[in-house]
Amino acid sequence: MLLGLVVVLAFTSYDESRTGAQTEALTLAQQYEVAHLLPPAGGRRLAAELVCYGRSVVHLEWPRMQHGTQSDAMNPWGVALFRTLRTINPRTASEQTAYAKWLDQRLDREAARGARIHGASGVIPTPLWIVLFLIAVLIVGFMMFFADSGERPLVQAALIGTVVATMTAILLVIGFLDNPYRPGLGSLRPVSMERTLQILDLERRIVGDSTPTPCDEQGRRRT
Repeated sequence: MLLGLVVVLAFTSYDESRTGAQTEALTLAQQYEVAHLLPPAGGRRLAAELVCYGRSVVHLEWPRMQHGTQSDAMNPWGVALFRTLRTINPRTASEQTAYAKWLDQRLDREAARGARIHGASGVIPTPLWIVLFLIAVLIVGFMMFFADSGERPLVQAALIGTVVATMTAILLVIGFLDNPYRPGLGSLRPVSMERTLQILDLERRIVGDSTPTPCDEQGRRRT
């Protein structure tokens, strides 16, 4: 039962991380469209900074999550977006509506980012890992008492090997779900944000937005 509960806990964290990454990317695309409903000067600035935000997620934050070094600090471009937003003074009814919508979407984006980052730190504490490994050792040791000299070695190896393989597989699955960003088979990739960046590039061409982005292709601020 303990192993089953731990698997459910780890899978819940994995699913929340995946959903958070998808929601963050979707909200970013929606904010880009809303930005063009704001006063032109500030709106285009926000749109350019949103592109930088997406680039930083893909090229800067994702590698840090893979190595377990991503902190809970705000994305620098999230701070830049908020500063730019404070300089905007919506006047018309449509601009005021877009401004209010932007604030709601900003909260949604930050909540989704928090869910994405939370999965990188792992949800299973060290004491629980110790208990899991101890249980695995005890079960394997208990199976050793079933050794019977009257049975063929192949039969005994099959009995004990099945238990060992099962325990090892469960622990590996828990380890994978606990850190879904670790490089390897099945790890979470920034596919949603990469797709959003492609959509934003297309929309920039459609609306004729030639505002230069204040960052390079990796999402680092230009000097």
